Amino acid sequence: MKIGCIEGIPIEDIPIRRWSMLEKVDVRFLKKPEEVGLKEPVMIEGLPGIGHVGKLVADHLVKELKAEKVIEIYSHHFPPQVMVEEDGTIRMPKNEVYVHKSTDSSPDLVILVGDFQSISSEGHFELVNAYIDIAKKFGVKRIFTLGGYGIGKLVEETYVLGAANSKRLIEELSAYGIQFEKGEPGGGIIGASGLILGAAQLEGIESACLMGVTSGYMVDPKSAKAVLDVLIKMLNLNVSVEALDERAKEMEKLVAQIREMQEATVQQWKSDEDLGYFR
Repeated sequence: MKIGCIEGIPIEDIPIRRWSMLEKVDVRFLKKPEEVGLKEPVMIEGLPGIGHVGKLVADHLVKELKAEKVIEIYSHHFPPQVMVEEDGTIRMPKNEVYVHKSTDSSPDLVILVGDFQSISSEGHFELVNAYIDIAKKFGVKRIFTLGGYGIGKLVEETYVLGAANSKRLIEELSAYGIQFEKGEPGGGIIGASGLILGAAQLEGIESACLMGVTSGYMVDPKSAKAVLDVLIKMLNLNVSVEALDERAKEMEKLVAQIREMQEATVQQWKSDEDLGYFR
C-alpha cells in the first residue's frame, strides 16, 4: 500500500464524515410533541440540588410510572466531563424529558430529570429558556419545580415549603399542607427550580416550587418522600412510595447514629472541661 493511501485509495479521495457538533443548548427530540399527544400536561422538574430532593422525587416518578423518554438535552453549560457507566463505557452528561400519558383522573405529565444544572449564570438562563420552550411545545398549563431547602441542621419533622408565581396557586397549594412562610426562603430560590417560576410567569404559565426542608448535609430521601406525598395528593397520582420510604427509613437510622455521635462528643467535651479544674 502506498504512503498516503488507505486500502489503496488516496487519502484526499476519501470523503470526510462530518459529525454535528453540540450546540450551547442542544435539545434533541426522540419523539415530537404531536406524536405523544398529551392533553394539558403538568410539568415536573427534578434536577440535582440541595439534598437531591427534587431529583429523588422525579427519578422515582419516571421509574414507577414507566414514563417514556422523548427528549435528550446536552449543553456547553454542564461540567466539562463525561459520565462513566458501571461497565466502564462513557456517555455525555445530559438532562432528559420523559412523558406519562394518564389513563385515569390524574393529569398527563412531562418530567424533567438529569445529571446537572448549569455551572454558570448565563447557562442557567439559556437552559431555562429551553425548558420553558419545551413546556410550551407540549402544551403545559402548570409547572411544579422540586427541590430541597437546607436549614443547616438535622431535621426532626420534615415538611414542604412553597413559593409560587400566582396568589391563586398559593391559596390552592396551602390546602395540601404546603407552607408559605413570610420571607422564606430567604435570599430567593437559586437555580432552575426558581428561575423556571420566573420565566414561566412571563409566559403566563402557573408554576410553584415545592421544597422539602432538609439539613443540606446529605442526600435526603426522607425530605423527598415528604414532597412526593404532597404531589401524590395534589395530582391524584397512583404510584408506590415503597422504594423511597425504605430509603427514608435507612436515612433515619443514619441520622440517629449522627445524633448519638454528637451527644457523645458533647459529653466528652464537658468531661474534659470538668477535669480541667484538677490540672
